[in-house]
This record gives sequence, C-alpha cells and structure tokens, in this order.
Amino acid sequence: MSTAQSAHPAPDTAPRPDTAPPAADAPRPRVLHVITGLGVGGAEQQLRLLVPRLTADSEVVTRTHPGPRATALRADGVPVHHLGMRGNRDLSALPRLARHIRQGRYDLVHTHLYRACLYGRVAARLAGVRALVATEHSLGDTEIEGRPLTPGVRALYLAGERLGTATVAVSDTVAERLTRWGVPDTRVHVVPNGIDATAFAHDPELRTTARTALGIPEGAHVLAGAGRLVPGKRFTALVEALALLPPDHHLVLAGAGPEEAALRALTTRLRLDDRVHLTGEQDPHGLRALFCAADVFLSPSADEAFGLAVVEALAAGLPVLYVRCPALEDLPPESAPAERVGGSPAALAEAVRWGRATGHGRGLPPGERFPVPAAVRHYAVERSAALLDTVYRHALAQAATPAAARPPRPRAPHPTRTKANTP
Repeated sequence: MSTAQSAHPAPDTAPRPDTAPPAADAPRPRVLHVITGLGVGGAEQQLRLLVPRLTADSEVVTRTHPGPRATALRADGVPVHHLGMRGNRDLSALPRLARHIRQGRYDLVHTHLYRACLYGRVAARLAGVRALVATEHSLGDTEIEGRPLTPGVRALYLAGERLGTATVAVSDTVAERLTRWGVPDTRVHVVPNGIDATAFAHDPELRTTARTALGIPEGAHVLAGAGRLVPGKRFTALVEALALLPPDHHLVLAGAGPEEAALRALTTRLRLDDRVHLTGEQDPHGLRALFCAADVFLSPSADEAFGLAVVEALAAGLPVLYVRCPALEDLPPESAPAERVGGSPAALAEAVRWGRATGHGRGLPPGERFPVPAAVRHYAVERSAALLDTVYRHALAQAATPAAARPPRPRAPHPTRTKANTP
C-alpha cells in the first residue's frame, strides 16, 4: 500500500498587487451567492461554513429547495431568497434573478454548482455586474455532479465560464481538469473545501451511544462510508467487501440517493441485513456520531473532485482507506493516517484486514483515535475563507479595470492562481 503523494510542485506564494488586503476603513463588498439548492450536501455545507467567515456582506439566492442549510444561514443572519424555479428549463427564472441582482446593487455575484452557474452568470451580466466568480465543486474526470461529461455539457459549461471573471476549483486536481478543458489558467484559482474540525471531535461516550442506537454489538469492527448514494460513489463495493470479512465486521453508510434501493437489495441478497446500517442523510452532528461509532473510514469512489468526507473522518481521528482523494493526493504523504488502496471488493477487504491487524501500520490500539493530523489543520475553513476573500479582491479589481488597460496574459503556467495546497 502507498500513502497519498502530491504530484504538484510547491506553489508560488508571492502576493500580487491586485490582491492586497483592503484598508481597515474600506467598504465591505456586497456579494450575492447563487446556488442550486440548500439541502444536505457538500457544496451547500461549504456555503454555510464560508459565508459567515468572509469579509463581504453576503446574501444567498437558491434556485430550488431552501432546506436545512437555508435555515442555518438565516440563523447566522444571512438573508436567503428562494427563486422558486420549477425545473432546470424554467427560463422565466432568468429575468427574475437578473431583476433581483439589479435591485440588490451587488458588487459581485458568486455562483455554485452547474445549473446555478449557467443561470447566475447570464443573469449577473444582464444586471450589469462585471465581477463574477464561480466555484466548481464537483468536476470529475467523467462526470459533473453525477451527470456524464458529454461534449454538449462541456460546451455549455465553457460558454458560461467565458462570462465570468474567476473560476474557483476546490483542489489542484480540479484546476488541472479545467485548464485541460481550455479554461484560461489566469482565471483558475484553487480554494479548497474547508471544515470546522471541532464539529467532528471524537467523543467516547457518543461512540457508545451511537453503537447502541445502531444495534452494533460491543467489540465489533465498524467500517464507515458517507456520501450521496449514486453509482459513482461505488458503495456497492463496500457492501461486497463486507461479505468477504468475518461476521464481527459491520458497515455504516451515511447518505441518500437513487442507489439506496439497489444497496438494500444487495445487502439482503448477500445476507448482510444485520451488519449493514444505512442511516440516510446526516447533518454534521449526525455524521459526528457515526464517525464516533466507527473504527475506519473507507472512500471507494474512483473519481473525486476533493474528498470532503475523508477530511471530516480524519478530523474525528479515524484512519482512512481511499481509492481517490485529491484532498490528500495534493499533500505530502505524512499529512494524514491514510492509505490509498485498490477499489475492488477483494482489495478493500484486504485493506481492512491489514488495518485491523497492524493498527493501520502505526500500532493504533482497537477503539482508539489518531491525533488530528496536519491535513485537517490545512483545510481549516478559516483558511479557505481568507483565500476566497483574495479571489474576490482580484475579481473586483479586474472588473474595475478597462479591458484595454489590462496587461497581457503571461505565458507561465498558472501565474495568477491562488494556490491552496501550500504545506
């Protein structure tokens, strides 16, 4: 087995003139975030964590589904507006969104997720806003937000991206995918997903409570996974791996999605109903309880944009076995107690056996936790917010400069990228 290794050189961290911190008495920019929905999801949770920590005065528009994250944002004092779109092709929402942007007199519009990026960029341009930032949360090698990356999807994405000022990638891996597509490297900025590590701190009492609630016997070795239940996450491989392990191994899966019925059917067919625990969607409090109950976290997905659940599991002190995780692959191998493993059920089962027998190569006693590793501190949400503030200053400065007065784009690779993964 090999731990994660970074394939990227150390970034150039010299400050740029257009990203200098604002003066203490400078007015706070007004920023509107446009997102597809505010249910339980990674991008939605990132918005919930980042907005209160930014130096901008922020508001949020959700195209659909103002769910739990909308409630949390409003509790933080962030205005949330519901656009009320009836579907992805509800073009009547476009003038409504443009009118909202114009009336709000926003300095910058920041869009999140594929459909919101398409509508939000066009509406912002119609409203006369020139500073446009979009975060690419879920771009894989073959899919974007679970959709196949067809030539049509890619062409539409690139057409919308040209309307923007800056595109934020959540990892160096995503940044490289974007530049391979043809997004100008001067417009790509890496701002990683951030976490509040304290929200996942291990609690021995919560471990006992959670195991009892799930019906997991004392002394069982518990595998955990988390994410949307879709084929790309490959959770079927975890169920099949469990079937190759002794009866005292259990699997806890947090998440919901269209593959839930297939996972339940597979569980029944393999006679694992008493050892597989599907818990549904979980907020950070519920996810913490499941991490406390677990002994190891597994991420079987072969195509990830970041790997947020992996970092959250590390914050809980869990050892991690993963197939792909840019969040770790972009850092030095000593940054986390994590092992990159094969994705077949047999390889996953063998990795679990190895981890249990060796304390994950580090002599970790059963039931104990690792200290919070450097990778988790690296992805602190406060750091991500500071990087995003820098992107905003860059976008606002560029929008205020006439195109004819802007210097030509340098030829060096990624000269203006705000690199995230500086050790």
